[in-house]
Amino acid sequence: MEFRTQLTSPSSEAKIGYQSPILGIGSCFIENIGGLLQSYKLPTLLNPFGILYNPLSIHYCIERLLQNTPYTTDELVDHQGIWYSFDHHGHFSSTEPNKAVALINHSYQEALSFLKNTNWLILTLGTATVYRYKVNQKVVANCHKIPNSQFSKERLTIAQIVDALSKTFIALEKKGLDVNILLTVSPVRHIKDGIIENQRSKSTLLLAVEQLVHQFEQVSYFPAYELVMDDLRDYRFFERDLVHPNQMAVTYIWEAFEQAYFTDKTSQLKNKIAKIVKASQHRPFHPHTPQHQQFIQQQLKQIEIVEAAHPYLSFEKEKNLLRG
Repeated sequence: MEFRTQLTSPSSEAKIGYQSPILGIGSCFIENIGGLLQSYKLPTLLNPFGILYNPLSIHYCIERLLQNTPYTTDELVDHQGIWYSFDHHGHFSSTEPNKAVALINHSYQEALSFLKNTNWLILTLGTATVYRYKVNQKVVANCHKIPNSQFSKERLTIAQIVDALSKTFIALEKKGLDVNILLTVSPVRHIKDGIIENQRSKSTLLLAVEQLVHQFEQVSYFPAYELVMDDLRDYRFFERDLVHPNQMAVTYIWEAFEQAYFTDKTSQLKNKIAKIVKASQHRPFHPHTPQHQQFIQQQLKQIEIVEAAHPYLSFEKEKNLLRG
């Protein structure tokens, strides 16, 4: 497939292989692409702090992991009987502070362990607009529907974004982590403040990313925003809210991502895995016929062949579905 938006491929040494652990952090858009990475069994961990929209919260997230400092109940805030962390998405909340911290630190420890071996860090920036909690002036990842009066609002400057993420990348280097960093700007519109403010916010992110790519050799940029806004350019590629790209758009971006960042071997193995996954999800009208039983045995044999060649892959889910 040809793409009108220019795709810049990294060097062959920096492309994604099936034994390249990938940590994805950022806006809900990383969950779309990251979900596909996981479905094709690439070793991927997504948003250990939950969805993060702004660059400063992403910076705080990675900084906290590098500090190896788990969370305590003192860092939570109580609103209407529910305990929240301003560094995390709402699904880490609980009516009991100890349970909230347990959820947070379970994910934290998983991410801490995963980060030590991560080869690829994919950061998706959603907005340059941030909210500061007036009590301590800290930028929050999520306001958790706490009254607006408790926050001040601002748009980050290009310099602030570059400064924060530069510190993140330098800190990763100082820890001795050999990580390729892929930056992208989410095509999801943040239109609560209007389309003009959204466009200015996205422009700020894009200009900051440009500086970071020039500043750091290990940083590259994938044009997800441009692929949707310039290549597709049509509301038929959006969900009914006219904000989130639909499955057609996600597929288009995925194909561009694969073309730019996968090695040939990665793509070939992905295609084999995709066939197995699809076959395991097939639900026949008459499962006990000889023809379908033969189909099952063929798929189990194919799994056996792939597992023998790639012992780091697991197909337990698919084998259980086929045998079931």
